[in-house]
Amino acid sequence: MRKVIADEWLTLDGVIQAPGQPDEDPSGGFQYGGWHVGYFDDLAQRQVVDSVVNAGGFLLGRRTYEIFAAHWPNASKEEQVLAEPLNSKPKYVASRTLAEPLAWQNSTVLQGDVADAVAALKREDGQDLHVIGSSQLTQTLVERDLVDEFQVMIDPVVVGGGKRLFRDDGVRRPLRLVDSQVTTTGVIIATYAPAKG
Repeated sequence: MRKVIADEWLTLDGVIQAPGQPDEDPSGGFQYGGWHVGYFDDLAQRQVVDSVVNAGGFLLGRRTYEIFAAHWPNASKEEQVLAEPLNSKPKYVASRTLAEPLAWQNSTVLQGDVADAVAALKREDGQDLHVIGSSQLTQTLVERDLVDEFQVMIDPVVVGGGKRLFRDDGVRRPLRLVDSQVTTTGVIIATYAPAKG
């Protein structure tokens, strides 16, 4: 059985929307796209590369899939350390609107109930599945207790609104800290797992 690991970059107030580029996801009037880029250092870069390289595949929501599919197949030479695993490894996409065949190689639309489909993938042998971004998908998997670890980079910035990692649903979900480090730019890199019992 393999784990589902949520790899997320988030602000101190829990926002995961559009960390990479100003125009990445302006939905809902979000105007702080690209908030994460200035916080990268060597430690953060290593964490991202290790996570992508060691993943057995990726779980993506439709919007994240479309952003990635437009970029990674045409990535620059300098980005190949990330592009190669992202392009070659399996990608499972949660979407009600996309139809197969998907243009990005090794991509499949999850069929039926998304949580049931992910639970079936977890029961397979192989390396862990990583969710990147994909706020709605991540929230759905959290609600169905399908996320085994949260690998987060918490940036020292507050943006006051946007898509969040966790829904404001009133449910208590205890976590335990598995590992943590602090970068030279003040980012906390932490791994949390659900606290059992």
